[in-house]
Amino acid sequence: MDRTLAQAAAPRAKVPGASLAGLPIGEILVAQGAVPLEKIAEALAVQAERGGRLGEVLISLKACSEEQVLKALAAQLELPYQMRLAPDEVSPELVKLVPINFAKQAKLMPLRIETDGDAHALVAIADPLDSSALDSVRLLLGASISPVLVPSQAILDCINSVYDRAANEAEQLVGDLEAGDLDMVAHELEEPQDLLDSSDEAPIIRLVNSLLFRAAKERASDIHIEPQEKDICVRFRVDGVLQEVIRPPKRFQNSIASRVKIMGGLNIAEKRLPQDGRIRVKLAGRDIDIRLSTTPTVFGERIVMRLLDKSAVLLDLAEIGMDKDHLAAMEGLIHKANGIVLVTGPTGSGKTTTLYAALSIINRPDLNIMTIEDPVEYQLKGISQTPVSPKIDLTFANGLRSFLRQDPDVIMVGEIRDRETAEIAIQASLTGHLVFSTVHTNDAAGAITRLIDMGVEAYLVGSSLIGVLAQRLVRVLCKECREAYLPTPEELKEIGLATEKQKPREPRMIYRPKGCDACNGTGYHGRTGIYEIMMVDDAIRELAVKKVDSGSIKRAAVQKGMRTLMEDGGRKVLRGITSVAEVLSVTQEDLA
Repeated sequence: MDRTLAQAAAPRAKVPGASLAGLPIGEILVAQGAVPLEKIAEALAVQAERGGRLGEVLISLKACSEEQVLKALAAQLELPYQMRLAPDEVSPELVKLVPINFAKQAKLMPLRIETDGDAHALVAIADPLDSSALDSVRLLLGASISPVLVPSQAILDCINSVYDRAANEAEQLVGDLEAGDLDMVAHELEEPQDLLDSSDEAPIIRLVNSLLFRAAKERASDIHIEPQEKDICVRFRVDGVLQEVIRPPKRFQNSIASRVKIMGGLNIAEKRLPQDGRIRVKLAGRDIDIRLSTTPTVFGERIVMRLLDKSAVLLDLAEIGMDKDHLAAMEGLIHKANGIVLVTGPTGSGKTTTLYAALSIINRPDLNIMTIEDPVEYQLKGISQTPVSPKIDLTFANGLRSFLRQDPDVIMVGEIRDRETAEIAIQASLTGHLVFSTVHTNDAAGAITRLIDMGVEAYLVGSSLIGVLAQRLVRVLCKECREAYLPTPEELKEIGLATEKQKPREPRMIYRPKGCDACNGTGYHGRTGIYEIMMVDDAIRELAVKKVDSGSIKRAAVQKGMRTLMEDGGRKVLRGITSVAEVLSVTQEDLA
């Protein structure tokens, strides 16, 4: 061992019970029995080569844990140390002064103001040597700081709990609003200029902001504000299912509607006609694009807000639930030089997400990829995306026609709705372009008959179509509370798992939802896809040209090995991903 390193690593003689304050961190760790002397010497050698703090080097070498380093730092700096933080220790007033982004980045949490002697703020922090963070929080709180050392994960867990609690203050805000406050706010909302200049402390503004924050935290895709006869019903759509969250009194109706319309740039005086708008906000560091729609009802204006998380990372095909065989088939389709690939399913079945995932795979500098969408939901780097605009006659058909003059290699059309769009897409595919689009049908085979029903010549459909993907979204069972049980033969038969060809060799446990705090009592957390992919070969083309019904086309595809939506769902049931009820709920139209 190098003499200098050995001398630096060697512990000094200590008096039992003596303070460790001021000693090098390596000596303290050895004295506390956290790290053997040899590891300190190894870490010092690494530190001399790469730089950095000794504690960080020891953690990277897995010589000790973050908790052990923090305990040593606490002894060195004579600071208090806590293993965990309880949300009840945190002052709500101080939380409002510290932005959640800063708290997470700096890994700190203000706890409370203590008045013993000079007033000072107790702040939990994972890095007491981060003077910049301490200076910043001192300015935010306007008080001197007394650090408490707490592991970073404990701080992050506390941040999530505390800011969740702040997001759930909507019910409390409704209770706190008095009639007098409401009259004042309602008067302000009648004058748009006054509202834009008003403080965010106004009760209705805080209520709407709280609902938006809570929706983002609970992964809601939509917020529904529905006026009833005697009150207002606010519901979130989470994992495709609407859940009621709050019922404000009827007297707040006009104020809430006016506030939301102002945020979306709508006319607050117009209450008789539907209006559409857009709101761009930042919630907990995430850029959220909100599509706003209002429509008049018997009891007042109904408001629906669709939340699109612009900062969300686009999923790839494997992450949206495709098995290996489906993934291989889909990748074969999207790497073709020309032809039409259709994705089919009802509204909200994840068709756009699948198309984005496919485009992300083939997106490269040597390809010109263009899309026309209604609307553009996510920005894809390196891809030209155009939103349709009926007001200026920029329809799918007109946009697609102009695209052909832009020398594209790949085109995505948000939806084929009419004969004109379908024919232009087919002509594009026949002239050397790869075209992606969507149609609304129950299964893959139905896409062929739908195009023919639109008036497209059958031989054009057969010659241009190379593959159809049908999909549905099913909710994923909560891993914290899912319940194993032995299914009945009837249940297995319902989802096609008890046919003569694939009878289980022995009874197999599957899962059903139960409900816990982690999933808000629903039994589910998140969604995944179930799929069927129909490859259009010569046999399928021949059937298309003959204009046979979709049932005959589907039977032919199944004979060639196509796995149906229900069969794919059955596989996911056997793997414990989803439940029998979920698969049946999204494939029941196929049974009719």
